[in-house]
This record gives sequence, structure tokens and C-alpha cells, in this order.
Amino acid sequence: MTAIIEWDKDLRSVQEMRLAVAKAKEAQHIFAGFSQQQVDRIVKAMADAAFEQASKLAHMAVEETGLGVYEHKVIKNQVAARDVYESIRDVKTVGIVNENREEQIVEVASPFGVIAGIVPTTNPTSTAIFKSLIGVKARNAIVFSPHPAAAKCTVEAARVCMQAAREAGAPDGLIGWITEPTMEATEGLMKHPDVHLILATGGSGLVKAAYSSGKPAYGVGPGNAPVYIERSADISQSVKRIVDSKTFDNGTICASEQAVIVDQQVRHLVVHQFKNNGAYFLNEAEKKKVEAVMTLAPGKLNPKIVGKSATVIAQMAGITVPEKTRLLIAEETEVGKHIPFSIEKLSPLFAFYSVRDWQEAVDLCKQLLALGGRGHTLAIHTRDDGVARRFAEEIPVSRIVVNTPAALGAVGATTHLKPSYTLGCGTFGGNITSDNITVHHLINLKRMAYGIRDIDIPRPGTDSLPERRGEKGWHNKAVEVQQVVEKVLVEEGKVGRVDKEMVTQLVQEVLAKLG
Repeated sequence: MTAIIEWDKDLRSVQEMRLAVAKAKEAQHIFAGFSQQQVDRIVKAMADAAFEQASKLAHMAVEETGLGVYEHKVIKNQVAARDVYESIRDVKTVGIVNENREEQIVEVASPFGVIAGIVPTTNPTSTAIFKSLIGVKARNAIVFSPHPAAAKCTVEAARVCMQAAREAGAPDGLIGWITEPTMEATEGLMKHPDVHLILATGGSGLVKAAYSSGKPAYGVGPGNAPVYIERSADISQSVKRIVDSKTFDNGTICASEQAVIVDQQVRHLVVHQFKNNGAYFLNEAEKKKVEAVMTLAPGKLNPKIVGKSATVIAQMAGITVPEKTRLLIAEETEVGKHIPFSIEKLSPLFAFYSVRDWQEAVDLCKQLLALGGRGHTLAIHTRDDGVARRFAEEIPVSRIVVNTPAALGAVGATTHLKPSYTLGCGTFGGNITSDNITVHHLINLKRMAYGIRDIDIPRPGTDSLPERRGEKGWHNKAVEVQQVVEKVLVEEGKVGRVDKEMVTQLVQEVLAKLG
């Protein structure tokens, strides 16, 4: 009987997905004909509505998933609504979006069509808001498949955006969702013939499925971001930023710091400042107890600790820590899947390493990233910009954030990186892009190019190569034309405004007559 009920749930989920895609396809066909003004009005209405509902959606997310911090999820939703909107507000996405008159190339925007939006349980509402805004701004429709543990709050975020879009004039169904997501429905969505792009944020298995679907996909890899405190850094400010970042929403942002690497010369100062900021350093016995609840197997994180507070994790491990503890830190010397504190933890757990200098720090960062964070993010705190630039040259990550909280800097909240909740890892991490995904990635650009020169094509068998126009004659004539044109333009101020293209054409005609 249980098997029949589960099968019925799968059928309902798949049917709901198919209906949502059908409505999205119809809506997008209509929406593709909207003007830039109409699109912008709709996107603004969506952003305003999502911002107004940021608190309600944050409360729903924490209540449903049991992950993170309510106040921090409010900020996530506000960044998704306000900062993302501000970053895309003036982007042209309809008709001619760019024209280079000198090179005679015109770029025309065209939407992708219907997008499959895969949403994680760690950022369920902010990701839905973000993907709705960039998708609709590019004149696409989007259908969401939430994480089963966050379906209600994700669907509500999508519903808020859809209602605002509809009231602003968008066709119904432009934003759709699966209320009872199943793996079968999610896989069906990604492979649906009327879905043109997959925008996947989630676990590595889901991202791999997106890439294996046969459809174009933007998937993002895991993070295991190291942070290096170099000896010249402002220690007090650096540690405060790191603790604030690592504990933001209980560490559920993939760009949050996972291991701190410290120059030995400033180690004692760093430890002191961590303690001043609510960190608790585990002794060897306590460390072993925490490790026992951290992983289910070597390299496999226990999902029950994800997004939980430091005190809750301490209770799970059976250790006693001060009531106001924000962060649990364990000193480490090794890196590997068999070292729990060296993997991505998505919680307020931190590995602490000491190094002799920045060269040793570079090597250690590479080892940590090789565990699963290649291509994602690295943070560095230093007053020596030369050291920061060496890290940028040598570390295989797509974003290096300097003197700022990694969790907020990588998503564009405290830096000028594009505000985004889908952070590409480039080929370092097996992704197609290293960018912060935004509206530009959801538009096809058609390029219209005008002819700028004629080339004489010799007939077969004539054995005459007309001055091989890539070499002497053609090159010399082109240089000659350019020299004459420049000479004429120098005199422009004496004879009035002269059209460069007209002068070029006249000079070419004269030189052609002269042979």
C-alpha cells in the first residue's frame, strides 16, 4: 500500500511539472514580444514585492527547514530582491542592446525560453527570488523545482514574484513551480523538451544530473573556501569579519570560510581575537567528539549539522561550551577526506592552521580546495597588495575576496562583484563559467555584422593569386588608404566636420583608379 501511495505522489509531481512547463512555454511566447519598458516595469514590481515579503519568507524558511538564522535570511532575501534588481535594472534585454558603429556590428537580445530553476534547501527563498528576477528580466519563463525539505517556502517566494508580475502585466504562468517535488519530477523537468536551460544550485549530485541532462546548464560546484590572515593584516578587524561571515546564517552560504590559515608570527593575536568574538577552541577530546557527529563516512558531511548553531552542534557532540559560543574551532595540521575539519562543513565549525609564510599558505590553500572547493572562493586579509595579487595568480578559484567577509563578498553584498546566488566555478570546478551568474547569462546575443572590405577570390586553375590580399599588395594598399585618411582628418578642424567613412571610401576609389 505504501509503495502505491509513493507512486501516486510521483505521478502527481510529474504531472504538475508538465502542466507548469506547458503554461510557462505559452506565457513565454507572449512575453517575448513585450517591450523593454514593459519588462522593466514587471521586474521592478517583482523586486518590490519580494523585498516587502523578505521577513515573512525568512520566517517560513527557518520554520520549514530548521536551518540558519532568521535575521540573516531576511538579509539574504533583501539582497536577492534589492541588490540583484539594482544590478540588472538598466541592462538592455530587448531588441538592439549594443551597436559598435566603428566595427559595424549590431547585437540583438533574444531570450532562451523556459528555464528550469533548481533551488537548494540552504537558501530556498533568496535563490528563488534571485532566479525569478534575472530570468524574467531576460524575457524568459522559469519553472522551479524546490528541495523537498524547503518546498513550501520556495513555492511561496515564487508565488510572491508571480503575483507581482501578473499584476504588472505579465502573462500567467511565466513563473511556475512543483509543489510536491520528487526526484523523478526534477529529472523530468531538466530533460523536458520545452525546457531550454537549467539553472541549478544544489548538491554535487544534482548539479551532475543537470550537466548530464543533455541541456545547456549552469551548475555550480561546492565550496571549501580557505581564508588566509597574512601577518600585515589588521588582526582585530579581520577576525571580526571572518567570524561574522562564518556564522552568517549558520554557515549555509557556500562561499563562507571553512578553514583559517594564519601566519605563525601573528598566531597568538589571532587566537585572542577569535576568543573575543565568541569562538571556542576545542581540546583534543572535544575535537574527537565533534568529529564523530560531523561526518557519516570519510569526506561525507552529516546533513544534520548543516545550518545548525555552534551550541546545538556542541550538544549533539555531548560537550559543554559557553552559552554565547558562536563558532567551534579545532587546530589542524593535516588535510584530507579522513580529516573532518578540513572538508566543507556548511556550519559554524572551523579548522585552524598555522604556516610560516604566504608561500606555505598558498600550498595549503590548494590542498584544501582540492577536497571539493576548486574554482569557488578564497578570502585573504592583508595590507600587502602584492601578496594578494600572488594569491590571485596562483590559486585555482574564480573569486578572491580581499579584506571582506567571504560569505557576503562573494555574492556581491560587500564587493562590486555581481550580486548572485549562483556562483560559477569555471573549469577549475567543472563548470562552464567562472562568473557570478546574472541576467547576461540568460540571453542569446545575435550579432549582425556588415561587410567592411571586399576580397577578390581567384577562380580555380587560374594560378593567379591577386596580390594575396593578406600580404604585400593588399596590406600596402590598406596602409596607404589609412595614411591618406588620417592626413585628411588632421585637417578636419580647418574644413569642418568630416565623415571618416566617406573619406575612406573616396580615397579607396581614387587609389583604385590609379592602379
